[in-house]
Amino acid sequence: MSPTSIWRHPQRLPWLSVTWSGVALGALGALLPLLPTTPFLILAAWAAPKGSPRLHRWLCHHPHFGPALEAWRTRRAIPRRGKWLACTMLTASLVWLIISGAAPTVLLALTVLFCAIATFLWSRPDA
Repeated sequence: MSPTSIWRHPQRLPWLSVTWSGVALGALGALLPLLPTTPFLILAAWAAPKGSPRLHRWLCHHPHFGPALEAWRTRRAIPRRGKWLACTMLTASLVWLIISGAAPTVLLALTVLFCAIATFLWSRPDA
């Protein structure tokens, strides 16, 4: 998408922002051991067709990102490494909240939420 077409279709700008944010965070997740990649790429793949079909094609055919997105699209599958990293981050976040002295009601609510997220992740097939 050329810069001039963004101004002709300004409604695409929020979608492009979400897409590029997801791609950037997903790329960081591919490099940093504790940052997940797959959820950010799924977000980017969801927003990309609304902002730029060309960007969506690039994302789906990318040698690193494409296979995870295809696994999600066809089988709703998440890589096992992504599941482990996500659960590790959820646990680390909860430990940090406990150490920092978060209120018991906050801890309880987040524990329930984090358990629901982990359950969802592990209910998905491995990519």
